[in-house]
Amino acid sequence: MKIKTAEFIKGIIGTNEIIEDEKPQVAFVGRSNVGKSSVINSLVDRKNLVKSSSIPGKTQQINFFLINGRIYFVDLPGYGFIKISLKRKEKIRRMILWYLFRSEIEFKKVVLIIDAKVGLSEFDKEMLNLLNKNDFPVVLVANKVDKLKKSEVFKKIKVIQEMVGDNIIIPYSAKTKKGQKELLNEIFN
Repeated sequence: MKIKTAEFIKGIIGTNEIIEDEKPQVAFVGRSNVGKSSVINSLVDRKNLVKSSSIPGKTQQINFFLINGRIYFVDLPGYGFIKISLKRKEKIRRMILWYLFRSEIEFKKVVLIIDAKVGLSEFDKEMLNLLNKNDFPVVLVANKVDKLKKSEVFKKIKVIQEMVGDNIIIPYSAKTKKGQKELLNEIFN
């Protein structure tokens, strides 16, 4: 499927109402600084639809983007290493968990983005276990494969696959758009 239009609809924090219309939602989740914003930008072929930063924890709200007028891409704040206060970290953690597990949204997919070079962090394992336990349709994206040598990519993906069992893994590069077609197919099928 080709993405023709992508627009920011709203960002929510705290008790703001989430979008609960009939359009399906695809949640993008991952630890801070893993490239969630860059992955979404690469999927929609735009550099700045989603604001990205080299500073971990820049996204501190849940951002909704309407794609082709019929599906939402939802950019969640990152978890894990964030340069903010413990109180704010806990607030963000609760917001992520609330949206994913208590909001009663039926997700078309949840795209869990990990760093291909780093592999699964403890936070990633915890998130994947929660998603699998709740029977979410998960797609695992191993981002930043462009930072690996070609000979390393297969080895890293194999190690990750052994850790995640039957979950689908897509080697990805937001920079070169490697894996873009595969991820779009997973999202829209």
